[in-house]
Formats: sequence, C-alpha cells, structure tokens
Amino acid sequence: MLSTKTKCVFLDRDGVLNVDRPDYLYNLEHLIIPEGVVEALTLLKQAGYLLIVITNQAGIAKGLYTANEVYAVHNELQKASGNALDDVYFSPYHPAYSGSSLSRKPGSLMLEKAISKYNIDPEQSWMVGDRDGDMKAGKNAGVRTIHIVPETEISEGDYRAVNLFEAAGIILNAGN
Repeated sequence: MLSTKTKCVFLDRDGVLNVDRPDYLYNLEHLIIPEGVVEALTLLKQAGYLLIVITNQAGIAKGLYTANEVYAVHNELQKASGNALDDVYFSPYHPAYSGSSLSRKPGSLMLEKAISKYNIDPEQSWMVGDRDGDMKAGKNAGVRTIHIVPETEISEGDYRAVNLFEAAGIILNAGN
C-alpha cells in the first residue's frame, strides 16, 4: 500500500486531449491532437502528477464502436505523448440506450475508483474538461476543476483556460 498520497490531473479526452468530433472519435484517421497538448502533458508529468483520462464514451452504448476502438485511440495518444498517460477510465453508458450509470460524468465514480486505486489526494488534484459535466464530476470527487472553454463562454470550473497548455500553466502555478 502506498504511504504517501499522489497528486493527479484527471483529463477529459474529447475536446481536451484531441479535437472533439460531432460524430464521435473512434477512427484513428480522425484523431487530431491540438497544438500544446503533448507539451502540457510533459510539463505535468515532470511536475510529478499522475495523468489519468476520464471519458464518457456513449458511442459504445449506441453501438457505433467498441471498447477496443477506445483503447486504440488511447494507444495513439500514448504514442504521441511519450506514454505520459498513466491510465484511462471510460464509461460506455448512455441513459437513453443502456440506462443510467454512476460512472458516467457528471457522476464521479470513475474519478473515485482512480483515487482509491492510486491513493490520490483530491486536495492536490485537478479535473480538466470542456463540458459542465466534467466540472461537476471533478467537484463531486473533491478536486479542483479547470474548464476548457473559449474566452467568451461562461465557465462552470474553478478556473478556466482556452486549452490544455494554458490549464497546465494554471496547475503548475498553483504550487502543487
């Protein structure tokens, strides 16, 4: 058992680590990693953060793609980032197709499972996402939140940033 608590940055996938698509990302040919993402992950890793992806993947419940395709995208993100990501948690549920699930954001079960597994200290940890549900999940798990939104949009986060690179600066300047 780990004796010291770990600090972590929980990362939404679509809209944070890759460009979001209106029709779901499951085809590797459609994977676009925005400028600054790899550098942000490297900086956070060097600062001692675990990096854990927390993503809803409702397309699985809708029968559009499989868990293997989610893992294939994750593997490509790993290659691009020099294996900076420590784990991936995804919720394959959608209320209209598979019923509700506490793992689906804004539920915080995926974060809570990771907090338990990796002995994460929520007070030193962050959730970075581009949707209100990401902010709610982070707050429900007791971590600080950074909302990736254009400067003109209202934010539900504790902090706001226009991209992951800016979010990494906020995290690193917070002194954890």
